[in-house]
Amino acid sequence: MTLAFAAIAPISLASFIAHAKQAPAAPTSVQPTSVPSPAPTPAQNAAASQAAQPAAQAQRQSSSIVILDPAHGGTDLGARGASGIRESDLNLYFAAQVKIALEQNGFQVIQTRQGNENPSFDDRSAMANAQRGAVFVSLHVGSTGLPGTARVYVMSDLASATDSNGLIPWDRAQAPFLPLSRRFGDMVQGFLAQRFKGSPLNSQAAAVRQLRTTAAPAIAVEIASVAVDDRNVLDRMAPGIADAIARGCSGFRPLYVVAAVNPGDRP
Repeated sequence: MTLAFAAIAPISLASFIAHAKQAPAAPTSVQPTSVPSPAPTPAQNAAASQAAQPAAQAQRQSSSIVILDPAHGGTDLGARGASGIRESDLNLYFAAQVKIALEQNGFQVIQTRQGNENPSFDDRSAMANAQRGAVFVSLHVGSTGLPGTARVYVMSDLASATDSNGLIPWDRAQAPFLPLSRRFGDMVQGFLAQRFKGSPLNSQAAAVRQLRTTAAPAIAVEIASVAVDDRNVLDRMAPGIADAIARGCSGFRPLYVVAAVNPGDRP
């Protein structure tokens, strides 16, 4: 199995806060309270407009960050084929190609692992949650599926919940971002379908463990499959996979500018 579909037990507020202190920028923001204020003068409006311009530019720049997650690693080899193909190695190979394509399209790329290490699910999510306006792309190579195709998964429906202080539990961090994740996933899947005949036209929903704790638009891309006899079949897919993901990220970027806010706020 390549994608982890395990459910997570609810996390108490105390545990969530303790984890947030260890992991940077975990999704723990408090919903703002509206406070009445006097009507601004024309001069104040002009000053505010000038101040808002660099802020808007900063939002547009921050939405150009992609957290790229080559799944598995370390002792977790992921799916393995009969010919000795190991998913964890392939994921790093695909990540290198995707990173190049993203950077050529003006994105800043942060990888969750650079070599044969295996960060925890929460550590990988925390890298995305620490960035304002980032998107998260997890790469997998499946053990099933029609060889030469690729599928995009988004998190299945996840009930949104907040505690009495307006904080979003760590294990439901993805809930406010589900609509954006679906739009992002459908966009990337559309480009994959153009490049790889037999791929679905739309993203599919599944209880993917890695996506659940990610407070950002998040998708998992699964390439088929380790069952091929010759690894070159998969290697030849890398340029097309990289191009489709880069095009999908570029197309989604202007849709996410308005959502470059605190991770706990609803997009």
